[in-house]
Amino acid sequence: MSKTALITGVTGQDGSYLSELLLSKGYTVHGLVRRSSSFNTERIDHIYQGPQESGRSYVLHHADLSDGVALVNLLRDIQPDEVYNLGAQSHVRVSFDAPLYTGDVTGLGALRLLEAVRASGIDTRIYQASSSEMFGSTPPPQNEQTPFHPRSPYGAAKVFAYWATVNYREAYDMYAVNGILFNHESPRRGETFVTRKITRAVARIKAGLQSELYLGNLDAVRDWGYAPEYVDAMWRMLQQDEPTDYVVATGVEASVRQFLEAAFGHAGLDWREYVRHDAKYERPSEVDALIGDASKARDRLGWKPEVLVEDLARIMVDADIRQVEDALAGASVRIDR
Repeated sequence: MSKTALITGVTGQDGSYLSELLLSKGYTVHGLVRRSSSFNTERIDHIYQGPQESGRSYVLHHADLSDGVALVNLLRDIQPDEVYNLGAQSHVRVSFDAPLYTGDVTGLGALRLLEAVRASGIDTRIYQASSSEMFGSTPPPQNEQTPFHPRSPYGAAKVFAYWATVNYREAYDMYAVNGILFNHESPRRGETFVTRKITRAVARIKAGLQSELYLGNLDAVRDWGYAPEYVDAMWRMLQQDEPTDYVVATGVEASVRQFLEAAFGHAGLDWREYVRHDAKYERPSEVDALIGDASKARDRLGWKPEVLVEDLARIMVDADIRQVEDALAGASVRIDR
């Protein structure tokens, strides 16, 4: 018997890679999509199956983490074996501009989903997408025992969602886990996130379409991994006998400046000729360094990263260069893998 999974945030970077992974393992995958007047499914268009197709293994539903009743009804109808909560307002800088919305969707949204699972009475395993931003100003390296000290509304909302997941696991004996994922990127990363903003600018500058790139703090240090590898860790967490929480990270640190050097250097460019500072991209309270210790995931899940930051920068630059070339040639733009 094949398994059934439900993914919130299915149209995002992680949702698209996780969809591919689960489909490759024979799952029937249901995804939640927020209603929009414009199409927002480009990352999953290549695996989309229309409602007229028979025997579909990939089904999309219009729903939102702000609507608990809809979540209960969907869970009862779908009866998923696994639920992956990837839905969130996930941009840290934007969370300072929209703190209430971020708290509602990123924090309370996770609680609504947990309560919907409890209220629907289904037997399922739940993955909650937690974040390294929960650690905030706590010095690295950070692991599962590191205290949280979030420095943004996003980080605070994720801490709420984390403890809600732990509480429902302990109070109702649910199989619910937190994956504390450090920064993970890919060619499918949103264009406003700093790594993709950089690699997209590299491609456009090389093509003569852009002359400057404005960024905020170049000294922030992060642990950057490759998103397709990180969704594999998500799946592994839900295959264990007992639920527990895991940090997923590479353990390799790099500043934004170092990522700039790797990305621009791969295209034969000197970043210093193009990058300008704009204070509006800085956070009111900065997180200096996030570097993860994923020893537990390595030992218990058999998971380890293969793509590290310099290879990641090259993968993303090459993909953005191809995308710009396709656009200039009049071809349909694709989201590379």
